[in-house]
Amino acid sequence: MRLFLYNIAIILLIFSGSVLAERYTPPEPIEKEHFIYYLDNTNYLDFSDSLLLSTKTHLEKMLGDRVDYKINVYIIDDLNYFQKIIKGRFPDWGAAAAYPPQRLIAIKSPDKFNLNKPLSELLAHEYTHLALSHRTGLHDVPRWFDEGMAMLTSTEWGWGDNLAMSKTAVFGDFFDLEEIRKVNRFNQSQAHVAYAQSYLSVKYFFDNYGINAINIFLDSIASGASIDNALIASTGANQKEFNEEVRLYLSKHYNLITLFADTMYLWLGLAIIVIIGAILKYKKRRQYYKKWEEEEKLHSTDFDYGDPDNPEKLDDDDEPWRS
Repeated sequence: MRLFLYNIAIILLIFSGSVLAERYTPPEPIEKEHFIYYLDNTNYLDFSDSLLLSTKTHLEKMLGDRVDYKINVYIIDDLNYFQKIIKGRFPDWGAAAAYPPQRLIAIKSPDKFNLNKPLSELLAHEYTHLALSHRTGLHDVPRWFDEGMAMLTSTEWGWGDNLAMSKTAVFGDFFDLEEIRKVNRFNQSQAHVAYAQSYLSVKYFFDNYGINAINIFLDSIASGASIDNALIASTGANQKEFNEEVRLYLSKHYNLITLFADTMYLWLGLAIIVIIGAILKYKKRRQYYKKWEEEEKLHSTDFDYGDPDNPEKLDDDDEPWRS
């Protein structure tokens, strides 16, 4: 009997889940000049279009290439529909994806999901993936360059990334750049380090070799050159040598001292928050005290309507109870 009831409960659960899934209605397209939007919340339309247009203009100048097709942009409330759009496995920690074959960007809606990043960063990040894919045609840039460039464009570097890299440096756990291609299989902590390292690797590339070298690298990839040959053409170093350059750079900029400094800033920040909280609590308490004092005045038993400076020196003709 118990087994029968258990099976019935499972069937009802599956049925109710399928009914709920069927209730979701995908959004209708909203077409703009360069983008087609599918938004469960149309309040994101103007903001998204403005942000993507500015990102598009910035990358066209940087990469010397113009994406010549309309991109489909999805900001979706329903997880099942989101998974259907991106057509493949997606890590739990992921908030957005770009899918060049379908010319689309898919983002989990901030209304439904805790994304840990602003929508502006996600839009710029994912558009960069499509722009790089268009720039190199049938050939893909390495994952570390793809993610690092996307982070650079979206300016999403923060204190948390700095702390993650300091911790990584102390334990000597930097990734070889080639390993970052497997980032979708990493846990959230590993992925955080991989993305941060990708950003710093691309930043190193820019700072030390310049935008011309970046475009030589991309031209080489587009022509079908290997990563080794593309790096040699743009930096003079093959992939192994460039990886060592990046590791040396990271080791110089992130170490036990930076970890201590980052941790100190954390505690300093917490101390400031505690102090501000104490001040606000004190002010609130003072307001209550002042309010109570005013209420006590209104409820005073001293009903003297004479001279306010010398209340007992004048007769109070309108106070018969005093006689």
